[in-house]
Amino acid sequence: QVQLVESGGGLVQAGGSLRLSCAASGRTFSSYAMGWFRQAPGKERNFVAAISWSGRNTNYADSLKGRFTISRDNAKNTVYLQMNSLKPEDTAVYYCAAGRGPYSSPNDYDYWGQGTQVTVSS
Repeated sequence: QVQLVESGGGLVQAGGSLRLSCAASGRTFSSYAMGWFRQAPGKERNFVAAISWSGRNTNYADSLKGRFTISRDNAKNTVYLQMNSLKPEDTAVYYCAAGRGPYSSPNDYDYWGQGTQVTVSS
């Protein structure tokens, strides 16, 4: 069992940056791949980025490459999402998830956090 808690969301102006954190409980964190997804009001949950258990492999949504960076610290049971050059269309609730591999489908993830709101003003 893995419990996930996201933090770091908030209100930021367009062009600004935020770093989201996802803290995991449980001793098996390092055995899971971790992913970030986001969901805007009235829209489906979309893939943002994922990272393998070792951190050696990463996967990004094509539209976000170059602006977002995923990383993890297994010693701290934490995964991060650094978001730069934010745009109003990045506004969404951001969720972290633990799963079987750094995949882009939500179906490949077994555990989810409650989400953290990111709002980008123009």
